Amino acid sequence: MPRTPDEYAVHLLLTSGHREEVRFTTIQEFQKWYSGELMPKATSNDFISVPIKNVQGEYMVLRPSSVAAIRVEPVFGGSVERY
Repeated sequence: MPRTPDEYAVHLLLTSGHREEVRFTTIQEFQKWYSGELMPKATSNDFISVPIKNVQGEYMVLRPSSVAAIRVEPVFGGSVERY
């Protein structure tokens, strides 16, 4: 029986060399944001919002043209933390 991830860690690698991590509860939620917000404005220098749902009172904006790569990692909950 395949395990299902508890959430997805999305690593945004920016052209400046910075790395940011955002978490989504489902892969469909990430795909909706990616195809609806990021991809249509991929070459734009205007800021777009990046959803941060796990931290209250904090938000992030970025320029879509500054995203060099995206890595999506499934995160499985468990009793043991692995780093």
